[in-house]
Amino acid sequence: MIMNLPSDRLRASVISAFRRGVNSYYWLLKILIPISFITALLDYGGWIQKMDFLLEPLMAYLRLPASAALPILIGILTGVYGCIAAMAVLSFTVPEMTVIAVFVLIAHNLPQEGIIQAKSGIGFVKITLVRLFTAVVTGMGVALCLSLEPGTTMPHFSGGISPPPFLEFFRDWGLGMLLLCIKIFFILLGIMIIIELMKAFNCIERLVTILSPFLKIMGLKKEAGVLWLTGVLLGVSYGGAVIVEQAREVHLPPDQVEKLHLSIGINHSMVEDPLVFLSLGLNPVWMWIPRLLAAVLVVYIADGWFRFKRAVRQS
Repeated sequence: MIMNLPSDRLRASVISAFRRGVNSYYWLLKILIPISFITALLDYGGWIQKMDFLLEPLMAYLRLPASAALPILIGILTGVYGCIAAMAVLSFTVPEMTVIAVFVLIAHNLPQEGIIQAKSGIGFVKITLVRLFTAVVTGMGVALCLSLEPGTTMPHFSGGISPPPFLEFFRDWGLGMLLLCIKIFFILLGIMIIIELMKAFNCIERLVTILSPFLKIMGLKKEAGVLWLTGVLLGVSYGGAVIVEQAREVHLPPDQVEKLHLSIGINHSMVEDPLVFLSLGLNPVWMWIPRLLAAVLVVYIADGWFRFKRAVRQS
């Protein structure tokens, strides 16, 4: 099919995708690198572990032991991989790990992802509070479904391992960040090229039409189809720049942009993030269904609020 497309049109699509990809990549790096480094410093200095007392009272509502505050806090500030690393060295039952996983899948990497979403259409405080509140409510619901008993106090984890020298820490962080940035660049550039070629072949409208019934169930309009799919498959960190770029093109109204961000903020990266939790032997149903339902409910609540505000203005 590509051969049937005029070469100048194909070339123009690739060049346009490359330029926009580089601009979006630069925008993303300005957020990713400093936030990643600050979080790594907090972890290196042991401040994340020292702050876990902030979440201890919440553990009782989630029917979790007090020690569950550590993996949850690490997940909130860093991401699912840090949470899994902490859970792997602590003694939790499968139901307890399931509640922790559901919470962190909804509310993870909040400083970094909150800033990215704030740059692309919704307030940092708003999306952060919504994700935290949704994680608490959903976690409580899952705990009830799993018939968890109220959490008991368990000793805090203490690895007893001294942190590496700072230069070694900085080298490891820099190498890991470099590899991540390279991965993000090729993912971002690939997505931009695919989108531009889909425009050239007029495939965007067909894809949106296919997605429109499901988007309607999700409480979103079909114009948000490509943006929603990007967030759901790639996540906020990888897909954020694409979402920003495409949101400018489709000219979504502010309420649609906000509902889109609420949806993907709660329910994104549906492939990679849940699958890594399966390595702990957790049931995949709990990794996907609760936060999908939570995202739908939150979007409907937001839609009702927007309708109410419009009715008040018109009265």
